[in-house]
Amino acid sequence: MPTLLSNGITLYYETHGSGEPLVLINGLAYDLWMWHKMVPFLAEHFQVITFDNRGAGQSDAPKGPYSADMLADDLAGLLEGLGIPQAAIFGHSMGGFIAQAFALKYPEKVSKLILAATNFGGPRHAPITQEAMAVLMDISGDPAARLRRGIVVSCAPGFSEANADFVEEWINYRLAHPLNPESYQAQLAIGLSLLAEPASFEKKLSAVQAPTLILFGEHDKVVPPANAQLLAQALPHAQIEILPNAGHFFPFEIPEPAAKTVTQFLK
Repeated sequence: MPTLLSNGITLYYETHGSGEPLVLINGLAYDLWMWHKMVPFLAEHFQVITFDNRGAGQSDAPKGPYSADMLADDLAGLLEGLGIPQAAIFGHSMGGFIAQAFALKYPEKVSKLILAATNFGGPRHAPITQEAMAVLMDISGDPAARLRRGIVVSCAPGFSEANADFVEEWINYRLAHPLNPESYQAQLAIGLSLLAEPASFEKKLSAVQAPTLILFGEHDKVVPPANAQLLAQALPHAQIEILPNAGHFFPFEIPEPAAKTVTQFLK
């Protein structure tokens, strides 16, 4: 079980493949399992590094709240411990907040940046749709039913029906690996802390000089793809790719096409 001491805590990580390093940063409440479908495709071209953010999976879960800067420091320590001076950084959803903080705080450590299904915070980002908010705030029913509703609204139309076996695998994994309430609140604080305009990344992103890919599923109702254009306007070296037939969880929905898009950008 590979672990490493970073920023005062123990992080669990995995590496796959060889080549230029590529770091994948998980979203809210997910451990590195969220990348398990994309990693085999990416590892054909890169040294892929996945890890559990503090508060999730097999990494330490110190008392929160957490911040994007704090988890960026965790990542910096991980890369230092692995002897990697620079890497491509790919953050999904909450992981995108961490990736933005990392690119601003450690620009010399970022070869290229991928911001996926995320936003820059503040009052001018495109918020979650009312449909997705209603589903994700509905706490009725048992945990499996709540997870199923969340998966349906977070993925492209028809995905759950066409991939019933994987949806069951997904639900069973989440039930077997729950994030405790304190850790969930600690991670949730990362996004909440960015809602006030002074904390937003919007006006800071002009300092990011790394080539940046902004990646969204066309049917994302959790972080609408309208955020892609907003991010592109704030970043000096950005390009946008909208993935068809995918929602918020494109790493599960279309892992091979998504990995191909990432590979083309990085190569």
